[in-house]
Amino acid sequence: MQLRALMYFDELVRTNSMRAAAENMGVAATAVSRQIENLEHYFGTPLVERNNRGIRLTAAGELLAARAGKTLRELEHVNQLIDDLQGLQRGKVVIYANGATVANLLAPVLAEFSLKYPKLRFEVAITSAREAVEALAAAEADVVVALFAPKISGLKVRVRSELIYDVILSAEHPAAGAKEFSLRDLVQMPLALPNKSFSARQAFEDVFSKAGLELDPVFVTGSLEMLKELVLRRTAVTLLPALSVQREIDAGQLVAVPIGGAKAVKTPMELCIAPDRQLSFAASKLVDFIEAFMRGAVTKKTGSKKPL
Repeated sequence: MQLRALMYFDELVRTNSMRAAAENMGVAATAVSRQIENLEHYFGTPLVERNNRGIRLTAAGELLAARAGKTLRELEHVNQLIDDLQGLQRGKVVIYANGATVANLLAPVLAEFSLKYPKLRFEVAITSAREAVEALAAAEADVVVALFAPKISGLKVRVRSELIYDVILSAEHPAAGAKEFSLRDLVQMPLALPNKSFSARQAFEDVFSKAGLELDPVFVTGSLEMLKELVLRRTAVTLLPALSVQREIDAGQLVAVPIGGAKAVKTPMELCIAPDRQLSFAASKLVDFIEAFMRGAVTKKTGSKKPL
């Protein structure tokens, strides 16, 4: 069985079209069809059924599709390791993250890291925490950065830290000069919060509920930009790690005020890798860089506890 045939089959599964697969691979449709026939001859059974809407996988095709992608990704990983042996220091790192970690960690880390290693390439997928760790187990991801990462096999936590959420207000808000807010203060203010599908919102609900208070936000959204815009317009205040809006804080547009006492809202953030896979040069350097950032910048800028 040739590797090319497996690559064509994987692309066919992804596009569900002989023509689209051929265009993406830069070959004629007949070349894709021929390679699929070679696979079917190798396995001794039909893998696809053609119809007017495209193709449909047979039971054997489904079985192969479930493994072909992972096999190809593992081979690409080996290719990167060979490049590393030759000192080429190039490659791509696939990072899966859930939304809350992007502005807090990945954006500033990747911006700085790519300047140091300009030959490296990065692909960032924004998913739920569960989808992220499942991608790591399936060799679809090299690195995962997630809040509330579920505990599953095939997952190694490289470093764990905590993000602490501050009250974010417009610098022109009447209460912008406060030293701290209580939870009771917050329920009396117009709040803009993420929707309940976000793990951070679930953490907010838990903290307020334990204090005997009910959250009733005026605005609910899944957009960080929307939260910031509402705060900048003094329409509402929100809860975010200061690092998420550090640029606006530095520009004097927003301020971050802590929640007083022992009522701080915290979410655990974890950097995860696969325990049984050797990291490529690119992934290894990035993991080291993220770990250093989590142990330094996150603690410094968000007031989080020392990483565990």
